[in-house]
Amino acid sequence: MNPIRRALLATGAAMAAVTAARRTFGQGDDSMSVYQRGDVSIHYQDIGSGFPLLLIPGGGLNSVISYLDSRAPFNPIEEFSNEFRCITMDLRNANDGQSSGPLEIDRPWDSHTDDQLGLMDHLGITEFMVMGFCIGGPFIWNLLRRAQDRIPAAVLAQPSGFDPELPNFFYDGNMNNWGPALAARRPDITMEMIEPFLNNMYRTKGDFVFTATREFVQTCQTPVLVMPDDIPAHPYAVAMESALLAPRSEVSLYPWKRPADRIPIAVRHVRSFLRANQPDITS
Repeated sequence: MNPIRRALLATGAAMAAVTAARRTFGQGDDSMSVYQRGDVSIHYQDIGSGFPLLLIPGGGLNSVISYLDSRAPFNPIEEFSNEFRCITMDLRNANDGQSSGPLEIDRPWDSHTDDQLGLMDHLGITEFMVMGFCIGGPFIWNLLRRAQDRIPAAVLAQPSGFDPELPNFFYDGNMNNWGPALAARRPDITMEMIEPFLNNMYRTKGDFVFTATREFVQTCQTPVLVMPDDIPAHPYAVAMESALLAPRSEVSLYPWKRPADRIPIAVRHVRSFLRANQPDITS
């Protein structure tokens, strides 16, 4: 081959790789924005640059962006936005948030997963890693069940799960708190709608991680890092069972939140796990 032509082709291939990297990685604009899809309106934040990292705040059905700064054991945006493109959002119909949409009674978990995947599509992101706190655990398993090919790695921090000794824990808590507050501010949503929504979310699927079977977890080849907790909302037994079943799992030190000087060690583990599993799209 002509040396000049060879050089031009090599340069073109290099430029194509850079363009692909920019298209996949992108860069957040550091501002709060809104993603609209039909009757659904999702308030989100896109900050930092690097490989995309979806962050799912805790707080149950009141999962909102502010949780990451005010209630999370550490703020993952502060920790990781200098290395990853961090995307996070208010959950649809969270009482303290700005996202809203219909109450999809027959598909409670999937309606929220639609919002998460829809937001990533809206941002032009094909592949992304994900880290979730609390309710983020079941959401991650649902994301992996539906879009495993898009997610090269996942971190489950203090994940929620089903405790057979407290079978109505989440149903009762949301019927007493989240549900009445939502109905009071949304005239289109009533407690008669909220009851079957919560029943389908937490009692009909009342087992293990709510959104996936043990058989799925056992065959899931996505690397996962599990960071257990041990309170009624975050049962240790479920977190450890999922870690033992998943064929490519890691487990953080435990306890990792107490004493507080252990948290930086856990953060280092998360960072090294994400780095190790970030795809090299230029290869």
